[in-house]
Amino acid sequence: MNWLWEHHQFLMHQYFLLPFAFLFYFLAKLGHLSLTYRYLFVAVGGCVLAVITMGIYSALLFTSTFVFILLVCSVDPSSVHIWAFSIQMLWQTFWHLLIQYREYYLHEPVCIRLFLAMSSLMLLTQRITSVSMDLQEKRVMLTFNASSKRKACVMLLPLISYTLNFTTLLGGPLCSYSRFVSLMAGIRLNPPPNPQGVVFLKLIQVLLLECLRYCLVYFLKHNNYDPYNSIFLYGILWVWGVAVVLRMQYYSHWRISECLNNAAGFGFWENAPGSSPDWSRLSDGDFWTTEASSRISEFARRWNTTTASWLRRLIYMRCKRFPLFMTFGFSLWWHGLHLGHFVGILTWAATVKADYHIHGHLRRRLSSTWRKTYTCLSWINTQMIVACIVIAVELRNMSGLRLLSSTYIGLFPLFNIILLFILLKLNTV
Repeated sequence: MNWLWEHHQFLMHQYFLLPFAFLFYFLAKLGHLSLTYRYLFVAVGGCVLAVITMGIYSALLFTSTFVFILLVCSVDPSSVHIWAFSIQMLWQTFWHLLIQYREYYLHEPVCIRLFLAMSSLMLLTQRITSVSMDLQEKRVMLTFNASSKRKACVMLLPLISYTLNFTTLLGGPLCSYSRFVSLMAGIRLNPPPNPQGVVFLKLIQVLLLECLRYCLVYFLKHNNYDPYNSIFLYGILWVWGVAVVLRMQYYSHWRISECLNNAAGFGFWENAPGSSPDWSRLSDGDFWTTEASSRISEFARRWNTTTASWLRRLIYMRCKRFPLFMTFGFSLWWHGLHLGHFVGILTWAATVKADYHIHGHLRRRLSSTWRKTYTCLSWINTQMIVACIVIAVELRNMSGLRLLSSTYIGLFPLFNIILLFILLKLNTV
């Protein structure tokens, strides 16, 4: 148990929340929780979870939520988004820079509780800006003309529950506010089927992913890459293996978060009669689907799906000039502005741009036979580019960049970017 807690702390936090999610589902389904008490259950659960896991740093989340509620109550809906977005990003950036100051300048170890709070704060930014955009676009209407404080608190309760929901506090996926409200109301009137079976199946998938990741880590540790004695192909494959290990950790986290939401009755979509129930409506990505992407642009859309949709709505669809680079640039800001983030995320933006041009240029010139070969080569190219991005972003500092420079894997994104400039030059001639 100590080994599990030390190496899989996030997964264990989510795992221990599953009984409370099931309890919420069954109490709500059987009618033992009114709508008000359902909102209280998930909100109080989120507050308790934040205090237990983050300690004093839970104040980061409570401060953001309190300020956002004040804005919603006092600012015109058409203006609330710009206020919420600005204040939330400034607050988040302050803590990101403070962490960098302590890590790189003072050389002090940063408390794991602070890292957990920062991860949750980033997810809270998604929920806050999602609601503020809904208010700005009049997709959601919130009125606070209550005649008493009690009624005002009841009207604010759904919003507080949405921001501090214990099923999404530590990990996504992002659910819209209107969808959250309809799920909370519908769990009693039209409850989804018992989620025990699908949760058990997804927990087995998490276990298999972690076992596979453990085996891969064991292999990489006992077959370490030596830049002076290993052939260049082995270096490329070794770095690719490290990147796969890092990505598998994300897939495990997304799947356990999906389990937690499903256990609470969220994420169900009713299919046609006779077909199996679909519990995948709240998902951030599937290992096989995402990793099968043969283009870097496909991978970008499938990776962390709800975050990608949020970035598209928040930045891409609102920018009139250079929307792709502005979207990735904001993603860089949101992730924390580490050196590795600069290199990795900007490389991702450039290779996605290159993919659009290269694929459009070659696809129509290839026969059906050559397209299969092109798809295979394109998949390899995508895997190598993603490996470079993941190593740079996850290691965050110069160690990741040194690892990439000691192998030839960094040539893959470089080749794509050079090819992009060549095609752009040809199109202007």
